[in-house]
Amino acid sequence: MRRISAALLVPLLAALALAGCGSSSSSASNPNSQVSVSGSFGKAPNVKIPAEKASAKLAISTPIKGSGQAVASGDDVLANLAIYVWSGKTHKLLDSTFTSIPQILPAQVGLKGLAAAVKGKTIGTRVLAVVPPADGYGTSGNSQLGVKGTDTTVWVIDLIKPFSPTSSASGQHVSSGGGSLPSVTAPTASAPVVTVPKSTPPSKLVVKTLIQGTGPKLTAGQTVVAQYVAVNWRTGAVFNSTWPSSSSAGTPFSFALAGTGVIPGFIKGLTGVPVGSRVMLVIPPADGYGKTGQASVGIKGTDTLVFVVDVLAGVSAATA
Repeated sequence: MRRISAALLVPLLAALALAGCGSSSSSASNPNSQVSVSGSFGKAPNVKIPAEKASAKLAISTPIKGSGQAVASGDDVLANLAIYVWSGKTHKLLDSTFTSIPQILPAQVGLKGLAAAVKGKTIGTRVLAVVPPADGYGTSGNSQLGVKGTDTTVWVIDLIKPFSPTSSASGQHVSSGGGSLPSVTAPTASAPVVTVPKSTPPSKLVVKTLIQGTGPKLTAGQTVVAQYVAVNWRTGAVFNSTWPSSSSAGTPFSFALAGTGVIPGFIKGLTGVPVGSRVMLVIPPADGYGKTGQASVGIKGTDTLVFVVDVLAGVSAATA
């Protein structure tokens, strides 16, 4: 369910550390510092990259300085991104969320130059980062993305809203489920635990409020930021989760409350839910992965799914 463009944030070289970044440079003799960007925050940027070979120096600037809170160490941040690959004397756009929806930039982003660019910046800021291979995808590059080991990447990042990896629903607890539905327990700052009953699942979508939020209700077309844990009713096993675990740092999930980016049950079940809520979605196959299922995570075409979703934010295009 995660956006394909999230692959841009993961280098092939797992050994790349987030510390020890190269230094920024403003020297006029450094082509990397000559990269410029114009345009308004939240709007697709106009990026100018010189028709010459990039240098090996990391260059970071803030064309727009925001007045919001600083992004704390360890926080993920909802952001709009435009990413270019600079190869020799030419460049091309790899991906942009400015024409789709913002996405979560993980705290453990994996690209040390990018981590340095975002560190300590305030919400509402536009960051321009020109990232050479040593601070980006390394000498192996990323063949999946068409980035060679000699390529520099150029990032324009608009910082919208920060989130802790353990952010959760903030409203009043009203139910733990149970009865004919799964029951949910909630350890502090960790994934909810879902226990599925030994009964036949409902044939239609069920939306059960567990924590009642007091924020604005989600509306169609918004970008939603959420935590979730997903369980297969048939097996009782977790098949996906955004929460931190022993094998994952955890990152909240951003998606559009429209279109085909997520399963239909998410859109039907979450529209109208107030921000700050935790809801349990019991999703039949027709509103899930359909008759084909999702073999990669053990979901058959007849499987009912259980999602416990914490709604952290709803962001409209006008505010992104």
